[in-house]
Amino acid sequence: MLYDIPTFRLMGDRALLVELGDEISPSINRKVRELFLKLDRESVHGIKELVPAYRSLMIVYDPLAILLTALKEVVTRLHGETHGPPIPEPKKLDVPVVYGGRFGPDLQWVADFHGISPEEVVRYHVQPVYQVYMIGFTPGFPYLGEVPDAIATPRRETPRTVVPQGSVAIAQRQTGIYPVQSPGGWQILGWTPLRFFDAENWPPTPLEIGDRVKFFPIREKEIPDWQS
Repeated sequence: MLYDIPTFRLMGDRALLVELGDEISPSINRKVRELFLKLDRESVHGIKELVPAYRSLMIVYDPLAILLTALKEVVTRLHGETHGPPIPEPKKLDVPVVYGGRFGPDLQWVADFHGISPEEVVRYHVQPVYQVYMIGFTPGFPYLGEVPDAIATPRRETPRTVVPQGSVAIAQRQTGIYPVQSPGGWQILGWTPLRFFDAENWPPTPLEIGDRVKFFPIREKEIPDWQS
């Protein structure tokens, strides 16, 4: 549900979490992006960082430069404005994925969990054009939604200590791409040769909140054609 007015939660003594709804929803996420752009354009003295997420926006601020009450007033005013900077047109990125085998160690488990074949899991996974709801967890990790109900799957009971860079995985109705090697508890379906984080480039990741992602399957022998 989209809230009529923002809900505020303190995150320590120099961060404020602004919640705009209580579920994963394109309309709520759009409101998050709108508020993010309004605050970014306003250049409010004392705001240090803006971190958009699924249904909320975290504001990191300097409490010596702006009072909390004043910050809340600014947020409430901007949220209520019907005009604001236009949301940029989303980019669409086609992402090749090698599914199963050593690249997707959980594909068979997901198939068994739903009583379908691995090929059907892949077919369901590549079906949607996913929205990037947020970037987080590790630098460049895109949280994408929403996975079809037919393959929505719980996280692993025991997370892995090492998930390879490029792993494509699902958890509940989310899917994502591990941009760097890290621990992780999502179900790994496959692997992409595309890079999703490079500290030497700007921007360091090809995706941002609001963008679109479409997966498509490739065979292992096709990987060299997609290396980046």
